[in-house]
Amino acid sequence: MNIERDLHIAKGEGETSYVNNSRLQQKALLETEVVLEKAVREVCMDIHQPTMTSVDLGCSSGQNTLFFVSKVIKVVGRDNDEKSRCNSVELQFFLNDLPGNDFNHVFRSLERFKESITAEHKENTLLPAFYIAGLPGSYYTRLFPRQSCHLFHSSFCLHWRSRGLLKKEKLDSFNLPVYTPSINEVKAVVTQNELFNVSHIKLFESNWDPHDDSQGDDAHNTIQSAINIAQSLRAVFGPLLASHFGESLLNEIFKKCAYYVTGHLAERGEGKYLLICVSLKRT
Repeated sequence: MNIERDLHIAKGEGETSYVNNSRLQQKALLETEVVLEKAVREVCMDIHQPTMTSVDLGCSSGQNTLFFVSKVIKVVGRDNDEKSRCNSVELQFFLNDLPGNDFNHVFRSLERFKESITAEHKENTLLPAFYIAGLPGSYYTRLFPRQSCHLFHSSFCLHWRSRGLLKKEKLDSFNLPVYTPSINEVKAVVTQNELFNVSHIKLFESNWDPHDDSQGDDAHNTIQSAINIAQSLRAVFGPLLASHFGESLLNEIFKKCAYYVTGHLAERGEGKYLLICVSLKRT
């Protein structure tokens, strides 16, 4: 399967098409409308160029495709009326999606969109000059020259990944059996063995971060603590992971490890290892 070629929404205007089944996405756009307006206004106020370039990443095709374009035009037009710094800014839009997207449907709808928004602005606000172009391609690759765009918009796109780091079969074939027994379980094993008596046994805690000697549960520098934790784990498990997944993945694996640990520490505080100290005497 070629993702860039085969991944696209259901084309056409039939019963099962995306055009007639995109209410979920529309509701999300409406929910984020206020945030989008604020972002557009901030970009427009800070721009020092005659053209404001905006990009919709994953535009699809259908009734939602031109929502972003329409909203930017309305905000800039409204600010033009209010004599703001948005005055005289022209708008360049790029509608981006994978090559399999139904761009023909998008292009056919542009004339009707222009007529509709022109009629709307005749009575309410000034209509800024705007230009719309399609841009097929994956947004996981470079699509524009450096510093050439002012505003990016993307909706319902965070779940798409360019590719995984490894094949599923490779992941499923890895097994690392780790078990942390309780004090009673350790005692039971010693008793069952009948070779030793437990002279002393104690459970104690140690912070996940080996450089944090504090006694409380607060993680004072979550980012640095997460890095320390990831490095200590890599020192132990790194060679084993490298032998199965390859050395080239280690940096990415433990970078992600530090990222997730940062979130854990921020929410729950310092993590603790539970360690058992036991002294045995021969029977």
